[in-house]
Amino acid sequence: MNITHVVENLNRGGLERMVIELVKLQHRQGHRCQVVCLFEPGSQAHELDALGIPVTGCHKRRGLDLRALARARQLIRRHDTEVLHTHNAVAHYLGVLASTRLGVRRVINTRHGMSLNQRARREWLYRRALACTDTVVTVCEAARRDAIKLGLLPWPKTRVVPNGIALDGFAPASPAMRGQLHRMLGLAPERMLIGNVGRLNWAKDQVGLIRAFGRLHAQRPDAALVLIGDGELRAELQREATREGVGDSVFLLGDRTDVHELLQGLDLFVLSSLSEGYSIALLEACAVALPIVATDVGGNAEIVHDRHTGRLVPPGDPPALAEAMLALLREPQCASACGRAARAWVEQHGSLETMAGRYALLYHGVTDRSPCDYAY
Repeated sequence: MNITHVVENLNRGGLERMVIELVKLQHRQGHRCQVVCLFEPGSQAHELDALGIPVTGCHKRRGLDLRALARARQLIRRHDTEVLHTHNAVAHYLGVLASTRLGVRRVINTRHGMSLNQRARREWLYRRALACTDTVVTVCEAARRDAIKLGLLPWPKTRVVPNGIALDGFAPASPAMRGQLHRMLGLAPERMLIGNVGRLNWAKDQVGLIRAFGRLHAQRPDAALVLIGDGELRAELQREATREGVGDSVFLLGDRTDVHELLQGLDLFVLSSLSEGYSIALLEACAVALPIVATDVGGNAEIVHDRHTGRLVPPGDPPALAEAMLALLREPQCASACGRAARAWVEQHGSLETMAGRYALLYHGVTDRSPCDYAY
């Protein structure tokens, strides 16, 4: 099958990581794939280039860029595209426009996040493109409900296909990896390591996480907080850690290529988001068998099952976040049981193969809800 994926770019992020892993698997399965990037190819495009999978940037400029649109159309036509799989709104309406009358058999769109705070013009263009769309996928049930409630998606065309990850790249957390991370951070081996992975921005609310950690640290001075990722709030987070009196116990590691290994050195994973779709970071924490504390937003409750694989707390509530973290640190046996349950859950529901299988059904026109929707 000839498959064209259309994205904005392949820079570092959850959407981009999911697309790269899906394309790799489809390539191994014998499909002929390409990725069309509306803007630049992005920092992770080399992973697909190395496998001989074409990744091409259209270098779109602001507004309606007819040259970029013509380039996308040329790429879709030359690939003899049978399935056009677009990712998020802009890639979708421009991908649909570029592919008009090219004989594409199936048009699939995935909305990777929640539908709140979207630009009106963008959503108007997106809804116009839905007339030429076979199926719209949301990555969690919460996102589908919200999009339908807001009138953004027609219920009959929607399906849920949760994100999946390549589990063979993850090993459970281990004393050896904890020791390695302690040495890298210059910490004594008895320090408890709490980790967070994500872009440093308002939606991930690492400011609230640092405030929660300040409360926790007053009772557990043996704890340290490790933030993996970069973003516009880095300097503010450093100042917040100083204001909370925990500057020497908060470590901002920036963007890393060894996230899998770093996760294996943690004792607890925390996601403090104010807004979330279906978090790749949570799936990765499950794969490493870490106990998890997460805010109850978006699809988080579809991954973290309260008091089974971790704890759920309200968003924007540092005291509740601190108490949930403390509860798991105080009960190491309970925390270990949560981690084991998280690994078992992700093996059954969160693998790359499971996700790809659901998309394959949609590519072949199987739109019955039961095989593609996610059962909890």
